[in-house]
Amino acid sequence: MIKPLGQRVLLEKVEVEKKTLSGIILPDNVNDEKNFATVIATGTGKKLENGNRENFDVKVGDKVIYSQYAATETKIDGKKYMVVDEKDILAILG
Repeated sequence: MIKPLGQRVLLEKVEVEKKTLSGIILPDNVNDEKNFATVIATGTGKKLENGNRENFDVKVGDKVIYSQYAATETKIDGKKYMVVDEKDILAILG
């Protein structure tokens, strides 16, 4: 498994539904990529001056929206993962 370092977060991209709300199935060539992902792991946190570590705003299992060009992508065992700085996570989906 990948363990991110510092303030980094490991994400797994959430596949976008290929069907509209009205039931129309979209073809594969429609490139409507969304920046939705699930948090798989968090790093150790930024080390503070007093020796403690800064807490993360996200936790494992959260569904998040991340900045489009912030991710470093990698593929392990056929699965695509992304590593981003926590500051590049824009929102947690409720």
